[in-house]
Amino acid sequence: MPKIKTHSGVKKRFKFTAKGKIKHKRVGARHKLTKKSPKRLRKLRKSSTSIHRDKRLVKKLLPYG
Repeated sequence: MPKIKTHSGVKKRFKFTAKGKIKHKRVGARHKLTKKSPKRLRKLRKSSTSIHRDKRLVKKLLPYG
């Protein structure tokens, strides 16, 4: 049986917490920052935990996560 390869894109974007939740960086903090308010940009700096619908997909693409 061959080894399951980890998806490179998912490996860079997601991490698992100790309790098994999926941690990721919030979207929208890369470009066009002058339009966004300082309050909004501060909130975008924080990481977030992913919703449960994505958990199965991410676990499939990160088999050893």
